[in-house]
Amino acid sequence: MLNSVLVALDGSDISERVIQALDNLVLSKDAKVILCHVFLTPESEIELPADRPQPESPTFSYFHIEKQLQLYQEKLSARSELELVTGDPAEEIIRLANIYKTDLIVIGSRGLMGMKRIVQGSVSSQVVEEANCSVLVVKPR
Repeated sequence: MLNSVLVALDGSDISERVIQALDNLVLSKDAKVILCHVFLTPESEIELPADRPQPESPTFSYFHIEKQLQLYQEKLSARSELELVTGDPAEEIIRLANIYKTDLIVIGSRGLMGMKRIVQGSVSSQVVEEANCSVLVVKPR
């Protein structure tokens, strides 16, 4: 049985599937689930041209993500916490898993293939490779 699970959510469509996968796990009665989201640091964001619409403000995005995580949190039967952090996604997910001494990390995969995967990188692959605990990667349908 699992006592502590870190669930990494990125706000994409795969997040719903990650939460569904969590429902299929056998958790101990005292289990703790940590729902986390990692905001990219400004250095890791792509520079956008001035003549194109800019993404929503970081403040709006923060509150939107926090509200979404709270909705997921309300559906959980286990004790849970929210972690909203800024940094490199893979590094922060691994750091949080180490802090909470989790038994499992549940993370979604965007299903990138070929050059896109090489250029954009794969957070889930890096987490699988570097985490000190087991990792469940939920793939898109």
